[in-house]
Amino acid sequence: MIGPMSDVGSGNAIVVSHLRVVRGGNAVLPDLSVAVATGSVTGLLGPSGSGKTTLMRAIVGVQNVAGGSVTVLGLPAGTRELRTRVAYVTQAPSVYGDLSVRENLAYFARVLGVAGAAIESAIDTVGLGGYERRIVGSLSGGERSRVSLATALLGQPDLLVLDEPTVGVDPVLRRDLWDTFHRIAAEGATLLVSSHVMDEAARCERLLLVREGRLLVDSTPDELRAMTGTNDLDGAFLRLIEAGGGP
Repeated sequence: MIGPMSDVGSGNAIVVSHLRVVRGGNAVLPDLSVAVATGSVTGLLGPSGSGKTTLMRAIVGVQNVAGGSVTVLGLPAGTRELRTRVAYVTQAPSVYGDLSVRENLAYFARVLGVAGAAIESAIDTVGLGGYERRIVGSLSGGERSRVSLATALLGQPDLLVLDEPTVGVDPVLRRDLWDTFHRIAAEGATLLVSSHVMDEAARCERLLLVREGRLLVDSTPDELRAMTGTNDLDGAFLRLIEAGGGP
């Protein structure tokens, strides 16, 4: 791995130590350690099947693990106290297609026990003004992704874990979503955003590059460019793979 894992302590929203996940007899994550700084927008990048989703599931406490530890906001992952402080948005929109945008948000607001004002705030944050009465099933994939993100924001979580939130999204909406992610982080939340699209790496403050369940790099985009001698982040990742994980 390039770039040492941050020490356990203040300043980290997530600390993963020697995490091991086995599925079907195969070690999906054989021995992974990493930390994510509080208030950052950190990109979790790598090809499909690299273990990104498994790591995210472990962080939100819904993945069976064979060893190691995952600490989130100072508590063991999956702890009851984290349920309202951590929001997880999966690749598939986690909203009801036969309800309107507002009906979905009203339902999840009741589940979370938050006031109606949170609905208006979430709609405004993700740019869904004017869509409130639209049935979610009639929306585009990118629009449904924004509804899922809005539901995740209702409880004003301290940590947002977003699994491939920009898949199938047009370039303009992708830009708007990343702008939204940075606004949320500027207000104090931590975001971990997975993607297999390397051109999104430049939008992150820090990059975690994963391949075959192993962490290749923990660095900033500029550090990655410098260590590989290329300005192309996609090319930088390929160079790391060809070099076996070293510059």
